[in-house]
Amino acid sequence: MTAADIIDVRPDESFDETRLLEWLRAQDLPGTGTEMRVRQFGGGKANLTYLLSFAEINYVLRRPPLGQLPKGAHDMAREHRVLSHLYQAFPKAPRAWLFCDDHDVLGADFFIMEYHQGVVVRESMPEVFASIEDAPQAMSFALVDALADLHQVDPDAVGLSELGRAEGFIERQVGGWYKRWQAAQLDPVPEMDHLISWLEQHLPVSQRVSLVHNDYKLDNVMLSSTDPGDIVAIFDWDMCTLGDPLSDLGALLTYWIQPDDPKAFQAMAMMPVDSRFPTRAQLVARYAERSGLDVSAVDFYHVLGLFRLAVILQQIFIRFHRGQTKDQRFASYGELAKLVASQAWATANT
Repeated sequence: MTAADIIDVRPDESFDETRLLEWLRAQDLPGTGTEMRVRQFGGGKANLTYLLSFAEINYVLRRPPLGQLPKGAHDMAREHRVLSHLYQAFPKAPRAWLFCDDHDVLGADFFIMEYHQGVVVRESMPEVFASIEDAPQAMSFALVDALADLHQVDPDAVGLSELGRAEGFIERQVGGWYKRWQAAQLDPVPEMDHLISWLEQHLPVSQRVSLVHNDYKLDNVMLSSTDPGDIVAIFDWDMCTLGDPLSDLGALLTYWIQPDDPKAFQAMAMMPVDSRFPTRAQLVARYAERSGLDVSAVDFYHVLGLFRLAVILQQIFIRFHRGQTKDQRFASYGELAKLVASQAWATANT
């Protein structure tokens, strides 16, 4: 990560560092015999991620967010399992080293993984890429190509064949996310009820089973600081499973913002809004060429991705509303969830 991503640990997201260090040393994790400095990666909005710095090595610690969590969400055991295997066939997945489910250590499950340095692109183009005219296209196509390559990994070959039940994956996604919506909503949002009916009526037939990242987007990848077309690492694997690969493409389209999108939707962009970036249609065409899959039903997956995003925003907001997190970034997420629901319904009707 770049220095700009690293902040002092937020007071309400701190933990007993002495207890953690004792645990790390008891596991014989290399390099932990010296003093440990703990800082936090400030860019994430869900799972909490920390930088553990020792004299000769850095590690990354991942744990779930604070507060009550939806069943099956923020699964650190799953993320550790994926990352302790996947790196063998897909080097862009960071290697995980240790997992802990003893809540006496940190108060929650957590795992330790390797640290990478590079650039994460969020709302604005990083200065290091500002003078590279084709940087937006290079990073975009690298993003799509890496996704198609992930979908070619044989789960059996990396010991992940039992990661999930592929049969009925999309049906479970639709029903599961709607249940999460019902558990988190405060006010009625008619578009969400319309969307669940539309999704159930337009279920596609999955073409094949693959590993599915389940939260694939630009700010979940790290790029080389010298080459915007080189992906150093891909993060946030806690929802990875076996399923329909096109659901990952739909997630990517969900977070992809174009200059001709509604201004209100552009305002919540988690990527630069820049005409030099390829359009969603160009991303789909690139993925189809790289993967060989039929993408004619991509609109369904895009709508499903928007539907999921509305639920995710509402889940984050309800934690803020209940006082389970004090992060003021989340105060507007209830309204954002409604905005995304409107965009999903508009997309379903185009």
